[in-house]
Amino acid sequence: MTMTAPQLLSAALLTLFGEAALAQSAAAAKALASKNACMACHAVDRKLVGPAFKAVAAQHAGQADALEKVSARIKSGGSGIYGPVPMPAQAQLKDDELKLLAGWILAGAPDQ
Repeated sequence: MTMTAPQLLSAALLTLFGEAALAQSAAAAKALASKNACMACHAVDRKLVGPAFKAVAAQHAGQADALEKVSARIKSGGSGIYGPVPMPAQAQLKDDELKLLAGWILAGAPDQ
């Protein structure tokens, strides 16, 4: 059975940090997404204004530089990949916050 990129990321995080840390990271990422209004335009499994987080994960599956690409897109915002509606820049986020959010999204935005 071949694992998808989100499954591999989740497995790697679980191996490195353990189940409790993975759940804590997912909770922290979800809270960060809520605090920065990401959830106003995105849902985990369905398109709202922007694409579902699972669609973003699928779009970047198998890309070695996915974490950097998604982090950069969150920071700079923009449009064109998923349609004409622009995503506002989240330039106020620190690099570690960007990577936390991007990793969570690429893992399919799990609750834990």
